[in-house]
Amino acid sequence: MTVEQFFELFFEELKSKDKLREYYKFHEDARKLPFRKAYFCQRLQYIADRLQSSHPPILPSLKIWDCGCGYATTQIFLALNGIPSRGSTLEFYFKEIPARLDYWSKYGDMSLVKVSYEDVFEAQVEGNSEDVIIVQDTLHHLEPLQDSLSIFYRTLRPGGQLIAIEENGNNIIQRLKLYRQRGNDRIIQYYDEGLGRMVTMGNENIRQYTQWRSEFVKAGFEMDEESLHYVRLFPPSFFQKKEAGEVIRKEQRIWQKYPLLREYFFFGVNFVARKNL
Repeated sequence: MTVEQFFELFFEELKSKDKLREYYKFHEDARKLPFRKAYFCQRLQYIADRLQSSHPPILPSLKIWDCGCGYATTQIFLALNGIPSRGSTLEFYFKEIPARLDYWSKYGDMSLVKVSYEDVFEAQVEGNSEDVIIVQDTLHHLEPLQDSLSIFYRTLRPGGQLIAIEENGNNIIQRLKLYRQRGNDRIIQYYDEGLGRMVTMGNENIRQYTQWRSEFVKAGFEMDEESLHYVRLFPPSFFQKKEAGEVIRKEQRIWQKYPLLREYFFFGVNFVARKNL
């Protein structure tokens, strides 16, 4: 199933699930739908492309850990393409997943989706056991960061890859917005009812790519610089005036040609880190 086909079914699913619809915000304003859809699909396509380019002959046999899987959306997409995965999540996401799997079982084998309610720092992981770790909108929540990266490094097999989907910590608008929301409180604690204890987490503690690279190298990873990919520059109004594909192609040309625009005005950044052979 393509990302585009998946999105159409996903959009229909949200109509009948209030909490997911509120979370993803696709139905809030029809004028912003092309804008939001473009961001969602580009990020999911990035994951699909990285998996295809790295392991084309053995995708179904890959061991994939989606850490911070949320509502398991990425895992569901993978399952629809015959790819099994396991996920870790916390908070309110977990109890919504069974109904989602029931919905998607009409389109594919949802037994390929395994999700646990667990803190990454307490997850039952084995050394050299995973081919791929996906961390989508998750890294900026993991504290202490180096402890989590050490877990990821130990868990990956030699040559395994960590696929990161993140916000760009250098984006001027997002930095101002987050500062107004949280000030400098980048690390907080909250009570998790499922775990029955306080949890330390990054409070939207987004970073720029050079900072992520430094942290990953410190943990022993090798960065795949060719995998670096920036997403979303133009506001929703651009998607009302032009076809989405045209806007996306223009954005992709801009970030590769103009470093300052890339660093300070693009909203999302994706990258891959590898465990050395």
